[in-house]
Amino acid sequence: MKAMVLAAGLGTRLRPLTDTKPKALVRIGEYTMLDLAVQYLKKYGIEEIIINVHHFADQIEQYVRSQNNYGISIEFSDERQMLLDTGGGIKQASRYLKDSLPFLVMAVDVLTDLDLHSMINYHRQQQALVTLAVKDRPTTRKLLFDTNMRLSGWKNNITGELKGLENEDGYTGLGFSVIHIINPELFALMHETGSFSILDVYLRIMKLQKIMGFRHDAADWMEFGRAENIPEIENSATFKKLIADL
Repeated sequence: MKAMVLAAGLGTRLRPLTDTKPKALVRIGEYTMLDLAVQYLKKYGIEEIIINVHHFADQIEQYVRSQNNYGISIEFSDERQMLLDTGGGIKQASRYLKDSLPFLVMAVDVLTDLDLHSMINYHRQQQALVTLAVKDRPTTRKLLFDTNMRLSGWKNNITGELKGLENEDGYTGLGFSVIHIINPELFALMHETGSFSILDVYLRIMKLQKIMGFRHDAADWMEFGRAENIPEIENSATFKKLIADL
């Protein structure tokens, strides 16, 4: 299986650290965020990775080369001319991902011990077009699933805005872990152009296509978030446990 690491973002929540470097190269303890993402994927046998780049793109490319490509095959999807958001970024990388096999997408700024083998098996058993890793956790925005764990809507918990549903009664709201498994057939359904969110694509096609949620409530998961949170994360037992498992 191939994987794509989303690393093109501006990292605004991590300023001032990202004033001079991309968020992928912000260090958490001894490691950059990119180190942790790649080592996590390698743990599950993934040895072909595509990284999208925009903010300080040269720094990411040079760093990967300095790591001897982590001993695997790494390609870069260049977004220097325009930051394409998650959907546009995945679409632009289609030339690397458009074959007969599902591929995995994850954000560079998350860390987890989610069992990817279990998620991949679930994706195949469900014969889903897309499977989203989700967790019962506090979040400002949540995805809504029916009793069969099929994506049915989205809610902004702050404003109350709903997408895809008139009300959320009977649906389970869960936090998206920013890890997806995608069948390449999705590319033919991505009519959007330029910069767009992949979640908007999922919400547009969810009534006709099987987009499933994979719950990993028992697994640890963290998003590195804001610069001021990093010292606390570095000293947390959860972080120490997660990096020990890589």
